[in-house]
Amino acid sequence: MMSYEPLFRTMREKGITSYRLQKMGFNRATYYAIKKGKSVSTNTIAHLCALLSCRVEDVIEYISDEN
Repeated sequence: MMSYEPLFRTMREKGITSYRLQKMGFNRATYYAIKKGKSVSTNTIAHLCALLSCRVEDVIEYISDEN
């Protein structure tokens, strides 16, 4: 399972709201899809990394379903 929790943590740390992210050029509908846990393309991840000046690990992480 993929988790976007690192994205929300990175946004909090950098003081960037969803509104500001939209003003920076990120699609609002895509942001809400991420918020709901839907899958996104690697291009979307790359766009977030560029806007937030961060690494992929700061946006998404893999969480194993195995216990």
